[in-house]
Amino acid sequence: MGYWGCYLVGRSGEPLIGHPALRDARELLTLREYRADGWQVWSHPAEASLGSMAALARAARAPVLLGVVMDGTCVVVEAAAPHSGSWYACLGRAPMAEHLGPDGPTPEDLFLPPEEAAARAVRWAAETGRGVLEGPLLELLRIERPAWSGEELFFAFLDRLGIERLPG
Repeated sequence: MGYWGCYLVGRSGEPLIGHPALRDARELLTLREYRADGWQVWSHPAEASLGSMAALARAARAPVLLGVVMDGTCVVVEAAAPHSGSWYACLGRAPMAEHLGPDGPTPEDLFLPPEEAAARAVRWAAETGRGVLEGPLLELLRIERPAWSGEELFFAFLDRLGIERLPG
């Protein structure tokens, strides 16, 4: 079995977990890394509900992103921004379909198609002040059976959203 857990990403001048919207989860959130321009990546050790990302985006007055890594093979992405709203995407559609099972919903039932998710990701990034290209995001969202782990997929997604790593 691979990694199961969540990554919460947001930009704030103070620790993101200080926001009231995260009150119930803050004891289990651990700072994983700081990124450029005040971005923070927090991890949560389980597939847990961290509440409404839309509520957190409004409270933080900035876009936020949640990545739920499932069995280390696929990722549910929930993004929210104060103006452009919320959306859901999937990284690793074939493993996600296997995880959901033959009698459950399909990735197409739960997530935006890759083309629409890439367009929403570009709007989300614009709300963070970044101009990103749709093509690299779409390429990542279209990967059916990734050679990378779910974690690697998620962090590649952050890179393509323009949430840059700190040098060093």
